[in-house]
Amino acid sequence: MALFSKNNGKSSVIALLLCLLSSHLLSAQQTPSRTLPASANAGKDTLLPAIRPLQTGSVSDTLKLDTSLIRFSKDALDAPVQYQAHDSIVMDMQSQKIYLYDQAKTTYKNYELKADRINLDQHTSVVTAYYVLDSLGLPHEAPVFKDGQQTFLSDTIKYDFKTKKGIIFNTTTQQGEGFLHSEKSKIVNNNTVFGANGWYTTCDLDTPHFAIHIGQAKVIANKLIVARNAELEFEGVPTPLYLPFFIFPLSTGQRTGLLPPAYTVTQQKGIGLTGLGYYLGLGPYFDMTIRGDVYSYGSWDITINPTYRKRYRYSGSMNLSIADTRFGDPKTPDFQHSRDFRIMWSHSIDPKAHPGINFSASVNAGTSTYNLYNVTDPQIRLNNTLNSSIAFSKTWQGSPFNLTLSASHSQNTSTRQVNIAFPQLTFTMNTIYPFQSRNFSGIPKWYQKIGVGYNMQASNSVSFIDTEFLKPSFFKKFQSGIQHSIPISLSLPAFKYFTFSPSIGLSQTFYTRKMFLHFDPKLNKLDSTYQYGFFPTTQLTTGASFSTRLYGLVQFKHGKIKAIRHVLTPTIGVSYQPDLGSKYYYMVQVDTNGYKQQVSVFDGSIYGPPAYGRFGGLNFGINNNLEMKVFSKKDTVNHEKKIQLLNTFSINSAYNFYADSLKLSPFSLSASTTLFDKINLSASGIIDPYVQDSTGRDINRYVWQTGRYSPGKLRSGNIALSTSFRSQSNEKKSQTQQAQESATPEVTTLQQEQEMLARPRNFADMVDFSIPWSLNLSYSLSFNRTRTPDYKRDTTIFNQSLIFSGDFNLTPKWKVSISSGFDFRLKQLTYTTINLTRDLHCWRMNISIIPYGFYKSFSITINPVAGVLHDLKFNRTRQFYDLFQ
Repeated sequence: MALFSKNNGKSSVIALLLCLLSSHLLSAQQTPSRTLPASANAGKDTLLPAIRPLQTGSVSDTLKLDTSLIRFSKDALDAPVQYQAHDSIVMDMQSQKIYLYDQAKTTYKNYELKADRINLDQHTSVVTAYYVLDSLGLPHEAPVFKDGQQTFLSDTIKYDFKTKKGIIFNTTTQQGEGFLHSEKSKIVNNNTVFGANGWYTTCDLDTPHFAIHIGQAKVIANKLIVARNAELEFEGVPTPLYLPFFIFPLSTGQRTGLLPPAYTVTQQKGIGLTGLGYYLGLGPYFDMTIRGDVYSYGSWDITINPTYRKRYRYSGSMNLSIADTRFGDPKTPDFQHSRDFRIMWSHSIDPKAHPGINFSASVNAGTSTYNLYNVTDPQIRLNNTLNSSIAFSKTWQGSPFNLTLSASHSQNTSTRQVNIAFPQLTFTMNTIYPFQSRNFSGIPKWYQKIGVGYNMQASNSVSFIDTEFLKPSFFKKFQSGIQHSIPISLSLPAFKYFTFSPSIGLSQTFYTRKMFLHFDPKLNKLDSTYQYGFFPTTQLTTGASFSTRLYGLVQFKHGKIKAIRHVLTPTIGVSYQPDLGSKYYYMVQVDTNGYKQQVSVFDGSIYGPPAYGRFGGLNFGINNNLEMKVFSKKDTVNHEKKIQLLNTFSINSAYNFYADSLKLSPFSLSASTTLFDKINLSASGIIDPYVQDSTGRDINRYVWQTGRYSPGKLRSGNIALSTSFRSQSNEKKSQTQQAQESATPEVTTLQQEQEMLARPRNFADMVDFSIPWSLNLSYSLSFNRTRTPDYKRDTTIFNQSLIFSGDFNLTPKWKVSISSGFDFRLKQLTYTTINLTRDLHCWRMNISIIPYGFYKSFSITINPVAGVLHDLKFNRTRQFYDLFQ
């Protein structure tokens, strides 16, 4: 049994054998459960009738023993030994043998040995544990040895404690997710065991579906197995997969070693090996994975993925990739060559490590074509935006002040536009109440509710095309600015049921450049010149808001409906902003026809230009909520259930008293509800209240002034509907499993993407056969009404799509998963994937198909379910997509 033990199983057996051999000399014996006379066993056992049962405990000894006068052998054990047998314990004084019959059990410290028969031979110093056959010819109580959490099962155990050697027959033990077996094992010393005719498998059947057959093996306890003549076999049938030697680690924790590759074929890169790499376990705080891909047409890429962590301090990981991609024959005009890189970094610290200080990073940046050429995962390839953020924040305990130093990045891989903001400094003061004492209690007076805050931000940013990076034009596009504001607020109850909240805000913005445009008639374009300096602007805003809630309730005495409640929440706000920004605007000619347009010297700046003209207006809105209370048998206390009929339905608009025309803003509408606790429904729209002229421009006349009973024309809108259905699981999870799942920390999107890049995803790993079927549906309809380019008529552009995904068990062992959709405007199916998964008990097969589109591919993967043999897989992948369509 010790052949495949991670612990020092051989040493444990020695200790037990010593206990068993010496147990009759110690006073720690237990009374057997029952003692049979010799005549009772004469017909069943092979022992001579002269052997008499060992009687223990029949008479209690009342004499006290002076243990100080007893001489203990130097080989005596340092702990009591306990043994028992269900049938009997027999001692043969002539042959110096002890026999334990039926459910024999011996315990010493944390070692335990159980068997149907245990024999001790004092003359030869050999202990033997074995089983007998029952009336059906089946093994009865095979020897089982437990050493702490390790359990070993065998047919026979023989051990000579004098020579320190032993033989074990047909030993099987579980090591993690796998099982190790040996027909015959020889114990050489405390750490080394030799075995013959063994196998290793992760299949838990008595006759495993597959195994790695081992001709001869040497086991070094807690380290590894070195095997000769290792051959993979299925159902006992050997395969051509043969290795002259095989090394299998037994040590737990980090293990440095090679990472096997996967075979693939692509239309553009040729035949390739992907995922070939090396794992470096550099201690409990740091490890690193290095993987690379190589293709027959000359393309290659390498990815370095270090991770680091310190408990209760910080954790993080990085993913750095460099790729050299070649498409086609270098001698042909269609040859393309691209060098790309990508860097991903995530970092977080434990909030308890440094109270008041936090540092986090989420970096995802690279060249615009890296995902297109080097990533096979569809979810990553279809995402054309990259975003990054790094932030350090500091808060002072007992103080309202907060400080944040950050950097951010956004990138569109389709347009190749990159925006970087670095550094960004933000200093804020939470709202304080200067007229309220620190230890105030009771109802505050009106002036004690006056709150004052402070916000300051300093930024430096640049926007450029990725090909301009670090070129002279790149540095000319940098912009800087500072903005700070002092908001003052007051919340007062008015007329008991209304809330009145006046406010005033003063803000300043500091720019570092002015832009002046002039029209060049020769080139028919606008030219720009810049004036650099330090230019401050000031803005002042004042306002007040009123809000309340109105309730309507209808109760029913009969029927299942008990009540319907309507909550109406109107809001009204007034605001005024004086004209402090008109002096920064001017008119400029923009075409050869002499058409002029108003622009600001601060257009395109980091904070945008100041507001033009004064504003004095009214903003108003109303929100509705409707819910119903019905009778419910599930509620055993109140027998009630609340149903949301309408989560929200709101209408908002504004009116500017100082505008020369078009004073009323368009109406915005939004609504959402949940139907039958399953269907999520939301809608929104914009209503334009003005009449349009022949060119489609609004004129200063309302629609209802034309005699039509209408609030306006619906200019844009959208409706979204989503739902999901799934059958109940065939397997009930234990409370421990549910607790573990709920305790699993959330994984960010960046971390998921790093895992996808570090190791190719296998869809079969995420399949749950216990759920017979599931279905997810989402439908969206949006439209936008605009004027045709010739300004002669209105046109409406519709976008309508249906997205669905789901899976079902074709049989208890076959699952089909489909993800697709339909674009009604283009009248074609959207990106579609089909996965077929077969549960092969200890193996799993997955067939993945992308039948059409730019990313057509086919792959089949067969691999063991157990993670320890995850890389022992058979994979065939063909990619047919054309990157340059």
